[in-house]
This record gives sequence, structure tokens and C-alpha cells, in this order.
Amino acid sequence: MELMKTTQDIDFNLVVPKGTQIVLLNETKILNENFFHAKGAVGKIIGLPSDAFHAYKIEFSDGSLGMANRKDFSIRKHFQNEQSGLVDSLEEFQLYDFVIYRCIVGSRAFGLDDENSDVDRRGIYLPPAEIQWSMFGVPEQLENKETEECYWELRKFLILALKANPNILECLFTPLVEYSDKLAEELLSKRRMFLSKLIYQTYNGYVMSQFKKLEQDLRSSGLIKWKHAMHLIRLLLQGIEILREENLIVRVSENRAKLLSIKRSELEWAEVNEWRVELHKEFDEAFAKTNLPERPNYESANNFLIKARRIMV
Repeated sequence: MELMKTTQDIDFNLVVPKGTQIVLLNETKILNENFFHAKGAVGKIIGLPSDAFHAYKIEFSDGSLGMANRKDFSIRKHFQNEQSGLVDSLEEFQLYDFVIYRCIVGSRAFGLDDENSDVDRRGIYLPPAEIQWSMFGVPEQLENKETEECYWELRKFLILALKANPNILECLFTPLVEYSDKLAEELLSKRRMFLSKLIYQTYNGYVMSQFKKLEQDLRSSGLIKWKHAMHLIRLLLQGIEILREENLIVRVSENRAKLLSIKRSELEWAEVNEWRVELHKEFDEAFAKTNLPERPNYESANNFLIKARRIMV
């Protein structure tokens, strides 16, 4: 016999929020009336159930009220997609077949891994024009959490690179490249076009905001995410190096031992924070002296994207 589920078993994220427009999949009785709203009627959720197994209170377009279980209605936006044929989805196109670049990033690329470190793969995919232009469109990224893989559609990848996104720049400069086709090789040969003074604002701003959150955690719970703190210090070190050398060396060397001591919580938080402040000062000095351009080369990035799109026609 099936056991009855308790409230502890229920995922409350499954409850559809108030204000959501719905379409009836089955006829539903109007409250306090002997009439029914037919299948296909449109309404709005105005009352939530106590859990995912009870009925919602629905207000219909004529002002009448009814109760409906989750199986008896569809969210209107989903219903429209279903009826238009757009839910055929992109699965049939096997988008992972269009990956043009795959690399390993994260701790293994930095040389900060241990026996428990995952293998994080990132990269770029470039779908055929007929899919790009279709009613389906294409997702900005493909992600498989089980295999720790994520691939950005080329345009999205280039936009993030132009914004000096640290994760994207890491993809472009990692020494651990598993696969790259001819087009990806061309992009890698031009990767320095994404290095500019914008890195100073991006890296600095992110580290400052994240350290503030770490200090809030310390005050509220007494706990520190030491691995995250280590990577924030690493970002500052790499940002300084980019401005000074006009290049990104992903694999850490000189500061590896000290960074790992942060990860293992062997340093006092005050010492870590003091190092961060010193690095911000070095970052300021490097920014004042760098020969990097004010902004990345948007024109070259745009020309590369157009070339890639034409290839896929």
C-alpha cells in the first residue's frame, strides 16, 4: 500500500505562485454554482494550496471562482508553446555535436587541485544556421551538471569575453585544451583582443563585493568559505599580471603554496584580508602603468562572429 506523503516530503517549489495565468485542461465547477467552466477556459491563480496535493483557487475572466488541482490546468505560457508546436524542443538536434572548443578549467587548470577536485569542462558551441534561424532558436548555453560541463553559444561567449568575464577569459587562456576545431584555433590566436583596462574594474569589483559577503558570513555564522577566498585572491593576482604582462597565465606558480594554505584554512582571516588589501594597491599601480587599451577589440570580435555565422550557413 502506498504511504501517504507528509508535508516534509513535499517540494514547495512545485507550487505555482499567485497571479499566474492558467488554462483549464479539464472542466471545473464554479464555486457555489451548478455550472462548470469548460476545458480551455483561462483564469488566474488567487489562492494557493497548503501543499502540492491540494487545489488552487482560480479566478476566471468573468469574475467567477473555482478550485482546480495541479493536474487540471496548465500554465498559460506553457500551454501556448505546446499548442504552437514549440515544445518539440531542441533535443532532436543533438546540440552537443556542434561543440567547437572544449577545455578544462578550475582548480586543475590553476594547479590548485587535489584528489577530490572535479574535472570542470567548459567551451563553445556553434549551431547550424537553420537551427539558429528557426522558431526554436538556440540556448545561450548547454549545461550538464552531472559531467560538470558547460558550453556557451559563440555569440554569448564573445559578449562575456568582451566584458572581461573571468570565467570566460580562463577558458581562452587555460593550458588544458581537449578539443578545438579550425575556427576555435583562430579565436585562440586572437584571444588577446579581449584584454583591456576593463579587467581592472571587473576583477576588482567582483573581489570587493565577494569579500564583503564573506565578512558578513563570518559575522553571522563564524564560518568562512576558504576555497572561495582562495580563488578571490587568485583573481587579484591574475588581474595584476594581466595588466603588467598583457597576458593571462592561468596556472599559478609563485603563490601556489600560500593560496593552498588559504584553502586549508591555515591562515588567519585577518592575514588573508591584509593580503587582499595589499593586492588591491598593487592592482591600482598596475592599472596606472598598463599599456593595455581602454577597451577590448569589439570590431575584431564582431568580424569573427560574422565569419563564423557565414561558415554555418
